Amino acid sequence: MNIQWYPGHMTKTRRQIEADLKLVDIVVEIIDARIPVSSRNPDIDAVCAGKPRLIVLNRADQADPAQNKAWGAYFRGQGHSVLETDARSGKGISQFSAVVQGVLREQIARWREKGQVGRPVRAMVVGVPNVGKSTFINKVAKRKSAKAGDRPGVTRGKQWVHVDRGLDLLDTPGILWPKFEDETTGMNLAFTGAVKDEIMDVETLGCHFMVLLGERYPRALMDGYKLAEVPSREEGENDVAYGYRLLQACAAKRGMRISGGELDTERMARVLLDEYRGSRLGQFTLEVPET
Repeated sequence: MNIQWYPGHMTKTRRQIEADLKLVDIVVEIIDARIPVSSRNPDIDAVCAGKPRLIVLNRADQADPAQNKAWGAYFRGQGHSVLETDARSGKGISQFSAVVQGVLREQIARWREKGQVGRPVRAMVVGVPNVGKSTFINKVAKRKSAKAGDRPGVTRGKQWVHVDRGLDLLDTPGILWPKFEDETTGMNLAFTGAVKDEIMDVETLGCHFMVLLGERYPRALMDGYKLAEVPSREEGENDVAYGYRLLQACAAKRGMRISGGELDTERMARVLLDEYRGSRLGQFTLEVPET
């Protein structure tokens, strides 16, 4: 897998973020709770080192609740604060300002000692494309301030968003590394729709996702596609071959056939991904914290 992602644009964004760090008090990193590793920029820790960090596990409602807790503990163990949210519905958003104030309480106390009463907290919001960053900012600001969209890379330039007298947000373009060297990372981003389906073979992607569900969340396939059981992997069978059999089994249950009676596995793959992204199959976390 070799996915390119606006290399020049992303390099420029990194330089912009490094320059703007001196303007802010805290970095708020939005990640996708379903794929907490794959939805992070690998350079963000180095770029933002030295600044307090709040990790926002967005789309937490679509992830496994037990894994949300596990990931929260993992990031807190790294010295970060954590907040679970669902930016679309607004769940968890009301806690954001208080959590930020809590993270910076010592800094705010020092401001008051210096007579800087009423100085607003300035927070930089960062995140890779399609993690819900703009929707999150709009919910926090209670108005449409940041441009949101259902495709990656909608946000382009830097913009300040005034929330209230105590909080200003600095929105930044989504950042993502120019090349995915790790196939699992690319797959996870593709499963959740963070990269366009047009650059992937949807049927192959569906095969890989079927394997993931079949091995980790088999009940989702059984309930969602009325399977009596999930077929076992045969000896020596690779992921694509095994996933294709699962696609066939589910397509047969859904009655998805093309002319001549052949099972329509490509359509089944698209339905699978659509139903997963629409939370109609259940709550899944595709990555687990390192022990």
